[in-house]
Amino acid sequence: MREPVTAYLGLGANLGDARAAVVQAMEDIGRADGVRLTARSALYRTAPVDSSGPDYINAVVEVHTVLTAPALLHCLHGIEAAAGRARPYRNAPRTLDLDILLFGESQIASLHLSVPHPRMEQRAFVLVPLAEIAPHRVDARALRAVLEQAIERID
Repeated sequence: MREPVTAYLGLGANLGDARAAVVQAMEDIGRADGVRLTARSALYRTAPVDSSGPDYINAVVEVHTVLTAPALLHCLHGIEAAAGRARPYRNAPRTLDLDILLFGESQIASLHLSVPHPRMEQRAFVLVPLAEIAPHRVDARALRAVLEQAIERID
């Protein structure tokens, strides 16, 4: 068996009962084979960035996993599909969006996966909840750079 890797996952939704979808996704991630949920941020409300539709509910979770990054991504896609995720076009509003933000110290650039997430340092909805549960993983300059983006902690 592989040594567990600490990964950070971004969660977001803005269609249907977005809050319930994010909370359910946290539970589903925690029940996934080969994954152990070890920390979760509060929920945050944010306006869409490079997207449209209602405000998003966002969060970040920390997991320890024995899965490879592609296997973890496959698992996350299954959770998204179970939540009714459709991908009609890039950055479409969504019932659930799950992203691998960080996977240990890995740097991955493949057709289907980029780690660290390529736009995470430009988004308050990622950096603020990540800083809440893993401040050592967030560059203070990057966090200051997104402070003008509206984000509201809702729990």
